[in-house]
Amino acid sequence: MRILVTGATGYIGGRLVPRLIEAGHEVRVLVRRPERLRDVPWSAQVEIVEGDLTDAAAVDRATRGIDVVYYLVHSMGGRGSFEDVEERIARNVAVAARTNGVRRIVYLGGLHPDDAELSRHLRSRVRVGEILLASGAPTIVLQAGVIIGSGSTSFEMIRHLTEVLPYMPAPRWVRNFIQPIAVRDVLHYLIHAADVPAEVNRAFDIGGPDVLRYGQLMNGYALEAGLRQRPIAALPVLTPWLAGQWVNLVTPIPRRLAVPIIESLQFDCVVRDHDIDAVIPSPPEGLVGYRRSVRLALEKERLAEVETSWRNAEVAGAPSDPLPSDPDWAGHTVYVDERDRRSTAPAAALWAVIEGVGGENGWYSFPLAWAIRGWIDKLSGGVGLRRGRRDPDTLHPGDAVDFWRVEALERPRFLRLRAEMRVPGRAWLEMSALPSDGGGSAYRQRAVFFPKGLAGRLYWWSVFPFHGIVFAGMANRITAEAEAASSEKVTKR
Repeated sequence: MRILVTGATGYIGGRLVPRLIEAGHEVRVLVRRPERLRDVPWSAQVEIVEGDLTDAAAVDRATRGIDVVYYLVHSMGGRGSFEDVEERIARNVAVAARTNGVRRIVYLGGLHPDDAELSRHLRSRVRVGEILLASGAPTIVLQAGVIIGSGSTSFEMIRHLTEVLPYMPAPRWVRNFIQPIAVRDVLHYLIHAADVPAEVNRAFDIGGPDVLRYGQLMNGYALEAGLRQRPIAALPVLTPWLAGQWVNLVTPIPRRLAVPIIESLQFDCVVRDHDIDAVIPSPPEGLVGYRRSVRLALEKERLAEVETSWRNAEVAGAPSDPLPSDPDWAGHTVYVDERDRRSTAPAAALWAVIEGVGGENGWYSFPLAWAIRGWIDKLSGGVGLRRGRRDPDTLHPGDAVDFWRVEALERPRFLRLRAEMRVPGRAWLEMSALPSDGGGSAYRQRAVFFPKGLAGRLYWWSVFPFHGIVFAGMANRITAEAEAASSEKVTKR
């Protein structure tokens, strides 16, 4: 079949696309920034259409000649009218699917009770499903709860809460019943939903074989990770908002993601029926239990085989415009900090250090200053430094690196990071490695800041005294690290 996948750069979409290709389908993806797929292994095997789901004309173009549309987008952040935006997107897809004769829409929604006052995010997901079901194109809505897999938001939240806290004061919802599902089982249902007969037009609950309290999910993780089980105290005073702030502080999950997840845990979320079994049978080996799904996720992370991660989800409200070229700066207030260093290390060794920056490797200068800046960002609702990176050694355009995002990558010589921390303006950090005549290499580092109003200017000058320590130290340590690695390599020979 000819299949359109929306949300192909997301956690589920990025895993679904290669499996659809493997199953023999022709796949088209609709993305706002095609460059984010440049280094993805399957990018050459799909048709990439540039466009935004809010643009009805772009959605119409993308759905022409398509048999099946996968709707895998949902806003986990943002304020104000995000419900209106999601409804407009759903209507665009519904109209385009009906107009272009799409034979099936597959939507991944959220598991929820019928008789409860839902949170804004869950309510929005339900509304999207209703619009698609009424589109006139046969639609199947798969409603999943907590998805467990390497790099999933829910798994990371469970993991960090369990690992950081030996004793857990928790909201009352830790006593609620949850039916988690392994990401591989979600993909099983999604893939086979394309083959469901046209007369099927309804929503189905999907879940794994285990029904557990949320507290049991955390202690189940502890057992698989070789940790002691954690005593948990359910406190009535922790509202969803307060719990969101708490999760924001003690885990890498930013507040914009934590609050919607916690809001969805206010009720028992279990599969109400097993009607899905008559339409899509379970995998031949059976559904994956919770403890095994945790074990599989931990093994994937240990082997650095995480396909997709919550870390690379786009940050609502973060700057997304690329850095203008230098001639375009004319007439604007721009602050620049440049550092150039000569190194005896070859350019390849220098590049290896540059591409491995951030995450567990850190930023090679004044760790306390970076940690403080990360905590300030977390306290203000940003992503903070603990978001880390998906792979410790290799970067791709669009990857998250702590509170930066890879905007440009020209391996093995140039890396540009765009700041997603909360600042009054827009900021970038560039690093490059070039071979030098006669041996060695040249390292260039440039921090660029476009201030916004008086606050932006005050911000730059308030941190300016630290630049000599942070940026100069960073340039010195990166070149020194490359020289040490190069020397060690020569010694081993």
